[in-house]
Amino acid sequence: MAVTAKNLCKDEFFYGHKACAGCGGSLAVRNALKVLGKNAVAVLPAGCMSAVGFNFPQLCFANNAIISTFAGTSSMLTGIEAGFRRRGITDFTAVGFAGDGGTADIGIQALSGAIDRNDNIIYICYDNEAYMNTGIQKSGLTPFGAKTTTTPAGENIRGNIRPKKNMFEIVAAHDISYAATATVGYMTDFLNKIEMLHIPEKIFMRLHLLLLFLMMVLLMRTLSLKMRKTASKR
Repeated sequence: MAVTAKNLCKDEFFYGHKACAGCGGSLAVRNALKVLGKNAVAVLPAGCMSAVGFNFPQLCFANNAIISTFAGTSSMLTGIEAGFRRRGITDFTAVGFAGDGGTADIGIQALSGAIDRNDNIIYICYDNEAYMNTGIQKSGLTPFGAKTTTTPAGENIRGNIRPKKNMFEIVAAHDISYAATATVGYMTDFLNKIEMLHIPEKIFMRLHLLLLFLMMVLLMRTLSLKMRKTASKR
């Protein structure tokens, strides 16, 4: 059944966090967990969502959640999935929420390994196109021409000179079972793609699933084009 605002779970599993008002990443985590339910086990590396969601003595997750190493989101998901399976527990979902730097740069090796092993996990990348939590440094998913603190735009330097990695095609090249792109700007589409991932293991015994969540792409690309036009006039 299609997920809509009317039938979306009323329980909250991610609340009281310290994210900025209207933060796309927090909307993604909150609503994804509403679809996946209370038995979801969340893994978050260093990044925005772990910074705003784990504030001692307050934990903003109502379900089980843990911070991983920056590079180890996928490997920790693999361990959680294998551990539960070894104990005979099947009513759970191992889900990771990582940013673009933790996915396309620092975490890409572990992610590639998890796909190659065909691990039964869900991986969600919230792509805000830079290392936003540490001061807006360039990541592998920063668009061409974008201004960041490590790729300034001025008279001598014209912003990021490298193209944005096509992470979706990189993942697809692994011959993965399922991959998708979505945005919180179209929340119903996002929720239903999450729902597609939430398939009982008794139906699909070994299914690796990945969702690449792309947020603010159109806005960032529009800004990048403006910067490139401004730079070309100088």
